[in-house]
Amino acid sequence: MAEPTSRRDQLDEDLNEKLVEILKPELEAAATEPASDEPAKPARSTDKDFFQALGGWGALLDIGLPWIAFLVAYAVTDHKLQLSLIIAVGIAAVIAVVRLVRRQQLRNIVGGFIGVLISAWVANRTGNAKDFYVPGLLTNLGYGALYLITVLVRWPLFGVLYGVITQTGTAWRRDPAMLKGFSRATLVFVGLFAIRLIVQVPLYFTGSLNALGIAKIGLGLPFYALAIWLAYAVLRGSLPAEKWDEARDHITHLLKGNKK
Repeated sequence: MAEPTSRRDQLDEDLNEKLVEILKPELEAAATEPASDEPAKPARSTDKDFFQALGGWGALLDIGLPWIAFLVAYAVTDHKLQLSLIIAVGIAAVIAVVRLVRRQQLRNIVGGFIGVLISAWVANRTGNAKDFYVPGLLTNLGYGALYLITVLVRWPLFGVLYGVITQTGTAWRRDPAMLKGFSRATLVFVGLFAIRLIVQVPLYFTGSLNALGIAKIGLGLPFYALAIWLAYAVLRGSLPAEKWDEARDHITHLLKGNKK
């Protein structure tokens, strides 16, 4: 009587193994599917995503190239102002066209191109090469004053922008950590504009064109990148981890042109 029982047990085991083999693909597919019908949440952004959304190093370099071209062209062409201005504007236009053809972000490039055009117009009107840098000096003065005022009245500009971006209005002002973090980050850029003016204004009034051009380049790309990094680090260090992740996600998705 033991033999039939043994055969039956063996048959059951064989059937179970066959059933597992048949259902294995469906079971594996089910394991990979979301447990609920809710749409999957977008992946958390990273620090690298944030900097890439700003345009990366390529965008910063593109913004600075026309200014470098003007300084070099003015020296090489024996101080021919109009030719140097044409070269600077031409390079800015080429950069904008290349980015347009490649379907890359134009936000920073358009701003830089307009800045070069205004600077070239001012220098051409006055006939003085050093006036090519006047719009930049005035821009730094205006931005520096604006950023500082927003901090002094406890409405730091970065906080206001955050409220608009996240559609949370002024909720960030009721959070001491966020108010403090946005104030510090805004002050980093106040320092950026102040240092530019402290260095460049004396060079402008003394007519030190080469030194002024070098200062413009040195305090442009590298210094701007440093300010972004410092503001980023200050804000991240001032906010709790969960709030920082949320803030970075909102800003990154906005810069990329996506809805969160």
